[in-house]
Amino acid sequence: MLGTILNVGGIVLGGVVGLTLGHRIGPTIQSRVRLGLAGLLVYAGLGMVWEGLHGGLTHNLRQVGIGLLALVLGNLIGRFLRLQRRIDQVGRWAAGRFERAQGTAALSVGDVPDPRRWSEGFVTCSLIFCVGPMAILGSIQDGIDGQWKTLGIKGLLDGLATLGFTVTYGWGPMLAAIPVLAYQGSITLAAQWLEPVMRSSELKASLGIAGGLIVACISVVILGIRKVPLANYLPALVFAPLMTWWWMG
Repeated sequence: MLGTILNVGGIVLGGVVGLTLGHRIGPTIQSRVRLGLAGLLVYAGLGMVWEGLHGGLTHNLRQVGIGLLALVLGNLIGRFLRLQRRIDQVGRWAAGRFERAQGTAALSVGDVPDPRRWSEGFVTCSLIFCVGPMAILGSIQDGIDGQWKTLGIKGLLDGLATLGFTVTYGWGPMLAAIPVLAYQGSITLAAQWLEPVMRSSELKASLGIAGGLIVACISVVILGIRKVPLANYLPALVFAPLMTWWWMG
């Protein structure tokens, strides 16, 4: 649960900073922070892949091959289920709410946001922080291996987002920490329940390789280099251990 706790702490801290210093943080600082977070994602993702390579050359090539094949199959299933499209729809809906809230900023009295916008900020940020590949992948890693890095980086990202949202919504976005705790905590507990099945180092390695490649690709999205449909690859987290189990059997 450490990863989820760090994620929740990032949201709360970002909200506090946003309420106190949000208007003073310029785009230059935000871009530098974004670049640093992208670097952390690449480091964490490649680190997960490296941890999965613990045998000889033939063994490692097989593990990497299983991870890549799992990503291909996962993408096929994800495209069939339209996972990325559904998440994009939620994102567009949330962005629309945010734009409307900015347009109604004049409804505020002094520096006190309209109470209606507090609830909008809560709903909008809850959806954004809970619906995404990092929330699911990081929670699974936290439950099976106790790896908190992915959710720790997600906490930094969510904290920056909360910082920006509090300028428009007031303290409402900080309340999104509650559903994040419930949602990601539930996934982590479910993964802990499955941990006895995943005790094999081979199964964990294949999951780590597939997940690490997904995490590393998130940096491409953050930097705006290319829009990668990351959500479509989430089924790979199921295919990777299943394929390894079949190979071992």
